Amino acid sequence: MPEQEAVFGTEDILRSLCDSVSRVLTVSTGSELRYSGMVQRISKTCLKPDIGCFVLFDGGFSGLVVINFSAAAAMELYERYMLGMGMAKAELATSHTSDEVSNVMGELMNQIVGDFTGKVARELDTHITQNQPKMLALNKQVMLSVDTNLDEPEARRVTFYTGRGNIFYLELAMDRTEFIKLKDFECQEVPDPDALIEQANAGGGKAAAPSAAADDSDELLRSLGM
Repeated sequence: MPEQEAVFGTEDILRSLCDSVSRVLTVSTGSELRYSGMVQRISKTCLKPDIGCFVLFDGGFSGLVVINFSAAAAMELYERYMLGMGMAKAELATSHTSDEVSNVMGELMNQIVGDFTGKVARELDTHITQNQPKMLALNKQVMLSVDTNLDEPEARRVTFYTGRGNIFYLELAMDRTEFIKLKDFECQEVPDPDALIEQANAGGGKAAAPSAAADDSDELLRSLGM
């Protein structure tokens, strides 16, 4: 048989992750993000100041996602997110070391990896799971490495730019892998929340009809003295 062509490798997975970062943060904060067209090959991933976030994932393939936010980038995304949620600017935290900022960045990180894992499941017909994102707010030049127990690790770093020009870095470490297409399959469509709500409402309406009929029957029996 002719040799099958590898259709999805490390760089393709990285591109998919970068797209998830851009899409989720753009929708959540209203800030138009972009990432560099160049990717840097690195020897290992590290958590760096001012806020380092990381998530481990496992399943079809294993790896680690790290995002290192500068204080300016973290505060910009935090403020835009909270203002979009209806919070008053006077009520917002003023320091990137605040627990509220860390919680918001953790929530955004969770949404990013959730979007990424869902997309991987649809496009690669496989499944990966993630753990709870962890964050570390640092005010000193400290570098921490996370042990991922990878057999053949590959690590990449990509530079991101926020709407105001602030910078943060995405790092991905994963086992060297290639997905080879053995047969054609249909990618699952992204669930439409509005359609799911309409289906739930329609189901509720159908379920209510027998209940109304039962009430009418009870009323008739009562009127007959039964």
